[in-house]
Amino acid sequence: MAITMNKVLGEAFGPQAGTARAVKEVALVLAGIAFLALAAKIRVPMWPVPITMQTFAVLTIGAGLGLRLGLITLLGYIALGAAGVAVFSGDSAGVAYLAGPTGGYLVGFVVAAATMGLLARRGWDRSVTGMAGAMLIGTAIIYAFGLAGMSVLFLADKGAAWVLQYGMLNFLVGDALKLVLAALVVPGIWKLVR
Repeated sequence: MAITMNKVLGEAFGPQAGTARAVKEVALVLAGIAFLALAAKIRVPMWPVPITMQTFAVLTIGAGLGLRLGLITLLGYIALGAAGVAVFSGDSAGVAYLAGPTGGYLVGFVVAAATMGLLARRGWDRSVTGMAGAMLIGTAIIYAFGLAGMSVLFLADKGAAWVLQYGMLNFLVGDALKLVLAALVVPGIWKLVR
């Protein structure tokens, strides 16, 4: 059974070959990193992990840029933060930040963006229901890594119920709203592109 490989949004416009395409891809990656940094600063304070627009940004970047550019964008974002640039949701940055409560979520962002890129390549981002399904999968990946990281830090002291409450349950309503937003926006952009 052959799997259809579709273009992702980032490939649907602008130069398709040569140096101009490379310049476009660099611009898309830089714009993606800036979008992620901005989304991280849109936050509702919560402890130990704030609610931000990062998951929306991560999943739409993965879908819009595809596997390769999505990974480059997420890895560039994390590298900037690890180097001390304040791109994460808090005011702090650096390698120590990656070992804190949000570290697992940041790893999950990379895996989720890659997964979204693969699903977009198969056309999941073209419809509201497909994009909603992809967002559910991407969100589940982020939570799997985030909860694992939170468990390492807090399970022994706080317990599983606490980790689940403060690592996932408090964020479900916000994530549902972000899912609906992305499920409408990305297929809507495809309609405009067509």
